Amino acid sequence: MEGEEQTSVWNKETVPKVMKIVSTRLSQRDLISLLLLSPWLHRTLISYPSLWLSIDLREMNKAGDRLIAALSLPRYQHVKQLSLEFAQDIDDGHLEVIKRKCSGSLEDLESLNLNGCQKISDNGIEAITSCCPKLKVFSIYWNVRVTDIGVKHLHLSDKSLQLVADNYQELESLNLTRCVKMTDCGLQQVLIKCSFLQSLNLYALSSFTDEAYKKISVLSHLRFLDLCGAQNLSDDGLFYIAKCKKLTSLNLTWCVRVTDVGAIAIAEGCTSLEFLSLFGIVGVTDECLVALSKSCANTITTLDVNGCVAIKRRSRDDLLRLFPYLKYFKVHS
Repeated sequence: MEGEEQTSVWNKETVPKVMKIVSTRLSQRDLISLLLLSPWLHRTLISYPSLWLSIDLREMNKAGDRLIAALSLPRYQHVKQLSLEFAQDIDDGHLEVIKRKCSGSLEDLESLNLNGCQKISDNGIEAITSCCPKLKVFSIYWNVRVTDIGVKHLHLSDKSLQLVADNYQELESLNLTRCVKMTDCGLQQVLIKCSFLQSLNLYALSSFTDEAYKKISVLSHLRFLDLCGAQNLSDDGLFYIAKCKKLTSLNLTWCVRVTDVGAIAIAEGCTSLEFLSLFGIVGVTDECLVALSKSCANTITTLDVNGCVAIKRRSRDDLLRLFPYLKYFKVHS
């Protein structure tokens, strides 16, 4: 009997404490697997609400049905993050069912990733976003069926950006990759009104000019900025971007008008840089690397200067002498 009592105490007191610590380090998919091991373990894990604030269905099959089933469960009533990136078999119909039957479970949703969900159109966007009044992060990269009408329902041209700027002023992350119909005017509206942005991705957008890039200076919380392919960005624009003191990641790949003048401005202003790509910029020289080493030698772990033909000292050993904490010397394969 004594052994049984000790086992009972172990199961009721010790194991739950251990599981609470261990479970916080597991992926959601591992947690779900644990739920199936025993009724007791199921009850233990379900009792920790903080474990069920995200739903991760990335690249999974039958994602639409899985999502409906998950949102029908009590443990997901306060979910904050939902990722369906490249999920299979999800379409507008699933999102419309969620709007009718499970909308209450999305009232606290802050992050929604629909990247690569190519069966979702404007109708699906309207259905899902109408349930998410607290949405802060929304990503629809490579969703070829979504138009301005779909983005309007977030309450991809300047009209869309104006709607985002007016209705989502607490937005923290914005990815506009390859949204080529947008102009300076639309981007400026977002930058002025969405001052809480921490991440801004303008990858492969060559139409913006310094007039828009200068407004990036108002983003005092900005940490991530991708300007790959910004062919009109000049040193003048970089002077303003250098005012983003919290910037830790900056991609200037193929920003062909940039020279040492702009790169040195970044070195002097953004002293917390951890990631910097100058890939393909022929206007920067060893001078900019010296300036960077004076301000960012202890922070930079990724630096890509491949293709910068005017930088003569760019071997691995040369760079390590300037930046002793470098781990990655190449961003582009």
